[in-house]
Amino acid sequence: MTDQSERPTSVRYVIVAVVTLMSFLLYLDRICIGFLSDYIRQDLGLTQKQTGYMVSAFFWSYALAQVPSGWLSDRFGARGILAFYILSWSAFTAWTGAAESLLILIASRLCCGIGQSGAYPAAASAVRRWMPLSSRGTASSCVANGGRIGAALAPILTAYLMVMFVPLSTPAALHVDDVLEPAKIVDWLAKPETAVLLKRELAADDTELIAKLKEHSEFTNDDRIAIARTLNRLIEDGSLYDSTTMANLNLPREALRTIEKFAAHETVGADEKNRMNRLIVEALLPTSVKRLYGLGWRPVLYLYGGVGLLVALVYWTMFRETPDAHPGTNQAERELIRGPGDAVAPVSKPKLEPVPIGRLLTSANMWSNSMMQFGTNVGWLFIVTLLPRFFADVYDVPIITRGYMTMIPSLVGIFGLALGGRLTDMWGKKFGLKWGRRLPILTSRLTAIGAYVGCIGVSMLPTDSPLNSPWTITALCALAAFSTDVGVAPTWAFVQDVGGRHTASVLGWGNMWGNLGAAIAPLLYDLALGEKPGIKEWNLTFALCALAFVFSGACALALDATRPVFSDEQD
Repeated sequence: MTDQSERPTSVRYVIVAVVTLMSFLLYLDRICIGFLSDYIRQDLGLTQKQTGYMVSAFFWSYALAQVPSGWLSDRFGARGILAFYILSWSAFTAWTGAAESLLILIASRLCCGIGQSGAYPAAASAVRRWMPLSSRGTASSCVANGGRIGAALAPILTAYLMVMFVPLSTPAALHVDDVLEPAKIVDWLAKPETAVLLKRELAADDTELIAKLKEHSEFTNDDRIAIARTLNRLIEDGSLYDSTTMANLNLPREALRTIEKFAAHETVGADEKNRMNRLIVEALLPTSVKRLYGLGWRPVLYLYGGVGLLVALVYWTMFRETPDAHPGTNQAERELIRGPGDAVAPVSKPKLEPVPIGRLLTSANMWSNSMMQFGTNVGWLFIVTLLPRFFADVYDVPIITRGYMTMIPSLVGIFGLALGGRLTDMWGKKFGLKWGRRLPILTSRLTAIGAYVGCIGVSMLPTDSPLNSPWTITALCALAAFSTDVGVAPTWAFVQDVGGRHTASVLGWGNMWGNLGAAIAPLLYDLALGEKPGIKEWNLTFALCALAFVFSGACALALDATRPVFSDEQD
């Protein structure tokens, strides 16, 4: 018998913390790609469709590897296998930064997806072994919150790092490869309005060149060199900025700081002035010239890959397979975790068994969970992959501001995760497990639908309406992200309720179908948007996301946590 005066140790909270750290890195590495995708597309000369293939590739391998990786976690335990997963996806994140072609890019994303696929199945198994039944929903929400914090910080952290990795000493001059749309640039330079906007005329040689290039239907490499030379003369000129003609131009903060120095008659060096002018040219020709900050996407991925090595070391050092195997736990904590009738998995190594595919395929519970997650990810993925592009294309939002706007939905989602964990634990006690797991998911799908319908309504308002702004869209997408995340902890708790000794495999099965939805989503978005979308195409994409949540909510009605698919005992 345990001494009643002995207080339980708190190792279980340390375990949840290190698993949460893993979850943070998981989403930091995953979501940063959505922010970087436009820069990667420009740098490698990809089309929007090819960029969609890159995003989709990760989710295909991530989805299809869920069940095998979940089985590996059940078979070998969460300590060694999860440390390996962290190391592998971090290495492939760095390899993504080294990609020089679409083929290598897709291969690196496929491998990264395989590396990340086992993280959450192993995490679910760890929570089940280390937390009592009454706290699993809250603990699951903490782990998932680590991912959402990573997702929230990924855009703004990535934006700042990209700027940092392109120091002022980087030449601001355009190269031939930086001229993306020569015909548009020539048309813009030839317009009389451009001279008025810039408060300067082109040099005589440049005017003659532009007049000749106006007659070209195809542009040679020499033509692109000449166009770059003309733009570089503007960049190396005095300040291009004029407050009367460019007051509404969206510029990065670095350019605005230099403009303030000019206004205050402070000394501005040549590098700083050229950087400002380059950023002004990019803002005036947003799709026609390559963005200077795009040089920073590779070192960002190298850095994130390196951080993964440290996280894997922390995890391996702190984690143990069960409370009985950890030297820091006392008997009181081990008994608290077990609880009456809630035995933890045995310390001994489990027998090697095949993945129970037959039971998964014939369970109505599993299909309801799988299709619910499929629909959820089709609707949710827009926020973490296309929202930065939407802000850039529709509202021309600068990079740092765009990072903050993209961060907000994931940040708000953190509160959704916390609420979902509390709701499922509270409603489980009040209404029973069936409705305690089902209700938080169902109600949150309804609010997500309303958020996307609201996005359509906002975009249909007059352009001068104060409600038709990127901040309104940010708020609505934050509601959609919040709603999505309310359902995460109930979903994890549901899997732990019905998964028994195969919890990791069951979570992997549901994640597989959810991420098949995420793999298909970019292709569906691409069909709706095309290469050069207008507001009609963006609204069609919002409608697609709303319908996906309708489907998800309908599937949630069939979940029943009182009907286990597997038990803790040997089948």
